[in-house]
Amino acid sequence: MAVKDVIRMGHPTLRKVAQKLSKQEIGRPETASLVQDLFDTMMDQGGIGIAAPQINVSKSVAIIQIDPSSGRYAPEENVPMMVFINPEIKVLDKKRTGFWEGCLSVPGLRGFVERPQHILVKFLDDKAQACELEVQGFTATVIQHELDHLFGRLYVDRIEDRKKLMFEEEYLQFHAEDPAPAID
Repeated sequence: MAVKDVIRMGHPTLRKVAQKLSKQEIGRPETASLVQDLFDTMMDQGGIGIAAPQINVSKSVAIIQIDPSSGRYAPEENVPMMVFINPEIKVLDKKRTGFWEGCLSVPGLRGFVERPQHILVKFLDDKAQACELEVQGFTATVIQHELDHLFGRLYVDRIEDRKKLMFEEEYLQFHAEDPAPAID
């Protein structure tokens, strides 16, 4: 399909709650095109996830793919391309762990965010089939980060210590050896 422009923090679409899709809408060619556009854009930008609001489409659709062969993530972090439509998250364990997060819609910055590390996600897939996914650790963080976009949130909203929001260059120079891995 097409690589789309990624809108940046400050654009009003990023602060809206995305519109849920009906099962009929999920089956339409426009939704398949949207998913392909998200995938193409994510690959072009070097991300591991993206949500429809990031390409200025206020629909409750997000995708994630973590490829360990990229060398950026641990080999055990292997998530094939997944489509999340109308997702709901339930926290199964409130224990939180922090990661340095980045975002295609907040280019050039990194921030340290603590999130619950054991969640259950209920969603529809791209075939409108009801799915449940229980995940822990890094993958739970990635999913929460991407699904936040569907509720008008950005990772910067979740940073508790504002001293841990910085430009990418300073992150790499002064904090890249931090034991908490980075995501974007």
